[in-house]
Amino acid sequence: MQSLNITARVTATINKHSMLTGGDTVLTGLSGGPDSVCLLHILNRLRGEYSLSLHAVYIDHHLRPDETSGEIDFCGSLCKKLDVNFIVRSIDVHSHIKEHGLNKQEAARELRYKVFDQTANGINANKIALAHNADDQAETIFMRLIRGTGPKGLSGIPVKRGNIIRPLIEIERPAIEDFLDKEKAGYVVDSSNLGTDYFRNWLRLSVMPGLKKRNPRLISSLGVTASILQEEERYLDIIVTKTLMKLISRKTADRIELFISPLEGMDTVILRRVLRRAIEATEGLRGISFIHIEGIIGLIKKGKSGDRLYLPKGVRIIKEYALLTITSELPVKIREYEMAQPCDVTINGASMVIKASMEEKSEDYGDGKSSVLLDADKVSFPLKIRPRKPGDFFFPLGFGNRKKLQDYFVDEKIPRDKRDSIPLIISDNEIVWIAGYRADERFRVTGETKKFLRLVILKGKS
Repeated sequence: MQSLNITARVTATINKHSMLTGGDTVLTGLSGGPDSVCLLHILNRLRGEYSLSLHAVYIDHHLRPDETSGEIDFCGSLCKKLDVNFIVRSIDVHSHIKEHGLNKQEAARELRYKVFDQTANGINANKIALAHNADDQAETIFMRLIRGTGPKGLSGIPVKRGNIIRPLIEIERPAIEDFLDKEKAGYVVDSSNLGTDYFRNWLRLSVMPGLKKRNPRLISSLGVTASILQEEERYLDIIVTKTLMKLISRKTADRIELFISPLEGMDTVILRRVLRRAIEATEGLRGISFIHIEGIIGLIKKGKSGDRLYLPKGVRIIKEYALLTITSELPVKIREYEMAQPCDVTINGASMVIKASMEEKSEDYGDGKSSVLLDADKVSFPLKIRPRKPGDFFFPLGFGNRKKLQDYFVDEKIPRDKRDSIPLIISDNEIVWIAGYRADERFRVTGETKKFLRLVILKGKS
């Protein structure tokens, strides 16, 4: 009997992939469609065998208001009949689209998985069962192939990921429909699945039927391919995990630093995966695409220390002498300070303290960068310390000609994201010293200087 056959096949999948153990609390997604209804019926049959506590959640996407109430009523009645705890949750897809610039399917998927996690946590469910089937797997592989992907993308939908399990992943859609028909189990039809506006629907309705005629075993063949690639991905993941553990110097939610030397000599195949894993593990960096990974590899292999890449969403890649820094942290902009004489001023965000002191005549003029000696009679106290402003200019010491600060930063190859963290020492709205870089010609010491001002950079905490 087909219904017994599909239950046995699902049980075999569950056991093969160790999806369930005795006493699990399982939250299953229930839309009312044939796949989720089939999954709920089968899990209900397996309750006793696995001692399951079973719950179902319907997620209202607020995209089909004319159909939602009917679907909720159907799912609620089904759960009541099967004695399954029924939960309804809502998500605001349209707001998520506006906030994050995603398409409708991406936004719905992000929110849906977030709700699954939140709901599971709320009822202490240790497993989330989703109803993706073998046809979904085949369609996903084709979609990714058409859009462009690597081996990981071609491995399709994972059978198991964290606490998410997919018991129907080896069951084809006709078997599911046959099961529901023989069991006289009703289901609802999502009208959005009937048109070809969405890429997956177009593939499912217009392309897959023709391919199945050419190869009647297409779905199972692609399932085997996905299984092989998933096994290879798991093996490579172990290698990548071990490699990455040795590479990380420092990591926060929006920044990761990797030792550069091992990366420079690493094979590109592993390097791609290491970078991808590092980025995926850092919350503020997710969303970097393949083309960006290739750009990062180019920076690692061919770039010089100090070279940078600027990627979308404010992500910056910085190649330093010993480290590769990948960060989406907002560039620091220092605030304004006043500087009396003598004094020490801590510049928050610039990792420095600037010390001002008066000196007798000295032959030590400083290096102009970390220490500078100036004519104290040419400045007006209190001095100000501030970040750059539009229109700033100065007269570089040793050159004398007027120069826009912006042009100076460009000539000195000072990265854009560092420019607002560079302290400018100001006297009567004139730049006296670009701390760490160059003083102004107008305030230099001459043979006529009577009073001397020493400005020195001391290292401090940011």
